[in-house]
Amino acid sequence: MMSSGWFFLAAMILAYGVANLLQSVAAARTTVHHTFDPQLLVRLACHRTYLLGLLCQVLGFVLAFLARRDLPLFLVQASVAAGLGVTALLGVLLLKWTLPVAEVALLALLLVGITALVLSAQPAPSRPLGTAGMIGLAVTLLAIAVLGFFAVRLHGVVGSVVLGSLAGIAFSAAAIAARPLAAETTLGGFCTQPLLYLLIAHSIVGQLLLGLAMQRGSTTAAVAAMDAAGAVPAAIVGLLWLGDQIHPGREWMAAVGFVVTLGSVIAMTRYAEPQHHHATAHPHPDRPKGSTRLHPAGR
Repeated sequence: MMSSGWFFLAAMILAYGVANLLQSVAAARTTVHHTFDPQLLVRLACHRTYLLGLLCQVLGFVLAFLARRDLPLFLVQASVAAGLGVTALLGVLLLKWTLPVAEVALLALLLVGITALVLSAQPAPSRPLGTAGMIGLAVTLLAIAVLGFFAVRLHGVVGSVVLGSLAGIAFSAAAIAARPLAAETTLGGFCTQPLLYLLIAHSIVGQLLLGLAMQRGSTTAAVAAMDAAGAVPAAIVGLLWLGDQIHPGREWMAAVGFVVTLGSVIAMTRYAEPQHHHATAHPHPDRPKGSTRLHPAGR
């Protein structure tokens, strides 16, 4: 009988893809922030588009949490990157994005990598993380916040990549906390588990950093950097300490799939182009004064 984790995984990819698109649109409509200011989340929350995107992201998060109960982190975290393909497809269909040929090819390569990971992954329950692991997650949270404080000074695609990478590390730490947390069977044990609050803290910091990254102009660069940076730490911790497993004889397939997935995601940051114009929106000549629309950057 097929594990329910596979259903949660597929639904997670779709939810994250829609979330990326909606949050990108909202971030483009918000004044660019050059400080590590949590008020950005408040400003973004004023946009119904962002709230809808956040709802989709929360749904994706819950689905990912449920998938991690049975599936290894290297699969779940790498599959989050597949949401980028959904984002790109929706952007082309709904927002008239124009993707470079190289980016389309990389999205196809991403699909190949994810497929290899799906075929190699073996469902298994998680091991406990331990006190040392929880201390490590707390120290990581502090380090990400300090680095984010300085990284907000970066602009353009470079800013998107650096801030997106920090967001990815934060979300990776949240995923590491979620894998053993999903094994809790009682509500009391779940609510008193320190991993729950480390997960929440990392998720909030990651969300802020992702919003800042998207404001720099390139959704593809921000999300690709986030997915690439988030996949590696979770995969290593999962395989070494949390009991993640690979089907016997398919270790090569898992390695190839992970490298192809990671490589294609990293390469997307090279070919990424800004999809939004972050200056003041220009009035449309056929609309009443004060009405604005967004123009794709450089188009």
